[in-house]
Amino acid sequence: MALCCIVVVATASAGPRATRTVHAPGKLVPIPASIPHEPGDMVDRRIVPNLRWLASRFPIYVTDGYSGPLPGGGHAGCRGCHVRNSDHHNGLAVDIVPLRWSPRCDRNWRGITRLARWAEPRQNRPVAPFRWVGYDGDAHHGCGHHLHLSWNHSPATPFRLAGSVEVFAVGSPPGGRGDSGSAPTSGGSKSGRVKRPRPKRPERPRPPRGVRGGQATARPAPTLQSGGISHAGSNNGGISPAG
Repeated sequence: MALCCIVVVATASAGPRATRTVHAPGKLVPIPASIPHEPGDMVDRRIVPNLRWLASRFPIYVTDGYSGPLPGGGHAGCRGCHVRNSDHHNGLAVDIVPLRWSPRCDRNWRGITRLARWAEPRQNRPVAPFRWVGYDGDAHHGCGHHLHLSWNHSPATPFRLAGSVEVFAVGSPPGGRGDSGSAPTSGGSKSGRVKRPRPKRPERPRPPRGVRGGQATARPAPTLQSGGISHAGSNNGGISPAG
């Protein structure tokens, strides 16, 4: 049985109203079809419910999730797009563009901008459970480029699953940001397939060295439990296709 603790978030103007820390074993899984995304994108399964919630309320298209080697061979995600200590290397970050892609900061980006402000109402002050929000004001991010979302997690080395992850309660209502919690009107199908040519992955130049996941300021990770879950269930932090 998964253990978790509920944390009430004081901020009422933006972001989720409650979060919980999940200690259940992590697992890399393909992003479900209900969440518009590039084929082959994967994330830690513990953030999938949050991504489903976001996809039902904002017109998002995930261009990258986990980035790194796979246990059975091969590679997932964009090669060379993220710094060494990026949360993408733990499956706990996603890059997002509008469901209706545009290379300009135009009306197609309004929903993504609302999401960014919902997750980070003040620059470098992300609302839990988000570890870092990369958007306007952050190098190589922003309207017309892409939005980066990372989730808080216990310490984990690159390409290993974190022992615990902070997520928001899926049933929690929006934090009062006007229409930020409204359903998308961009015409996405229930299958998650976009009825248009797949958007080209936006160029993401490598951020300055020493910056985590492209972020200028990172929210300290919860020091709850380190390591990950291997195929055998030992606490050695290995990313594995097993639970």
